[in-house]
Amino acid sequence: MRIAMIGTGYVGLVSGVCFSDFGHDVVCVDKDPEKIARLRNGEVPIYEPGLDALLAKNTAAGRLTFTTDLAEAVAEAEAVFIAVGTPTRRGDGHADLTYVMAAAAEIGRSLTGYAVIVTKSTVPVGTNRKVAEAIAAASPQAKFDVASNPEFLREGAAIDDFMRPDRVVVGVEADRARKVMAELYRPLSLRDFPVIYTGLESAEMIKYAANAFLATKITFINEIAALCERVGADVKAVSKGIGMDGRIGAKFLHAGPGYGGSCFPKDTRALARIGQDHAVPMQIVETVIKVNDEIKRRMIDKITDLCDGVLRDKTIAVLGVTFKPNTDDMRDAPSLTIVPALVGAGARVRVSDPQGRREGEALLPGVKWMDDPYQAATGADLLVMLTEWNEFRALDLAKLARKMTQPRLADLRNIYDRAEVTAAGFTHYDGVGR
Repeated sequence: MRIAMIGTGYVGLVSGVCFSDFGHDVVCVDKDPEKIARLRNGEVPIYEPGLDALLAKNTAAGRLTFTTDLAEAVAEAEAVFIAVGTPTRRGDGHADLTYVMAAAAEIGRSLTGYAVIVTKSTVPVGTNRKVAEAIAAASPQAKFDVASNPEFLREGAAIDDFMRPDRVVVGVEADRARKVMAELYRPLSLRDFPVIYTGLESAEMIKYAANAFLATKITFINEIAALCERVGADVKAVSKGIGMDGRIGAKFLHAGPGYGGSCFPKDTRALARIGQDHAVPMQIVETVIKVNDEIKRRMIDKITDLCDGVLRDKTIAVLGVTFKPNTDDMRDAPSLTIVPALVGAGARVRVSDPQGRREGEALLPGVKWMDDPYQAATGADLLVMLTEWNEFRALDLAKLARKMTQPRLADLRNIYDRAEVTAAGFTHYDGVGR
């Protein structure tokens, strides 16, 4: 099938590349000519394991192309995906639909025959009907149907998530559109991956409900971790004990410095606003947002305590600043709250991250970037483990301790055990919920 993918951000690019690997002909569209030029040269503007090789493979096969010409891409397409950003709107917490509605109007002006317009961007309930209205207003004669197809891609594992999904959700009403969507996802159906068909509003709600639930699960275990510290329990044992219950599950029960990233923060805020607008307050979600912010501040207190209550003139080495490993994404990362607080309190902060520097240099002024953890730790008064990159899971702790002025560790991801840290020469250790 012929697909136009509007937007080459994280979701649009990964989806476009993977659809082309299914055998479809995909044209990815972006208004940024420099970005399109880079993609045509095989340069991937984001860090996602395996994406560069898959892009090169399908570009060489002629199934994947890139353009700035939306009208040309849409005119030939049987399915047009809207995969533009929906950031939090300033002032009220709603999802900003400016880019979605602009794309819809331009698509309407470009349609030459029947196509299914598929919203892949995360949008509030009711948006797909507004997209249909915008297309019809731009071109009253246009022949089209709309569909909602929310994404569930984890950064760092996005290709596997697309190729082997837990489920594909398709919100659709017209039979013709359903047949088009079934053909698009036929390679998955043939391998028995579930494709769930719902109404438009249900598909839109599934995305928000899923992300809010996962954010709640993370925040719940972080609150339990705080209580564990007071009562002498170990949150790792607690997480294991409750996670083995099939009704609960072990995923997203790892205590840490709070959730971040491109989805959970903005989607929980948007869902809270949707609830308020419809006089059905999302009280659990609103509390999750509040508690997640408090957790980040609690990490600052933990770091301060390990520095004997004084951050000024202390040298602190921070390992990892991206919101999670295997990505270069810094959006709403806990580091954006924690690191500026350390700098603002007068600490000398050094940072080492395998992929975070490209975005982090602009977002974290006042820090010194180091090539590796050992360089960052040299002469430091405290080492802070903030993102659990694999490179940080098997460090030579004794070597780190020898390089530090004061061998102290704030393990905010619970990577190491107190006994092994102490045996390696560290004098102070503090994890989360332990």
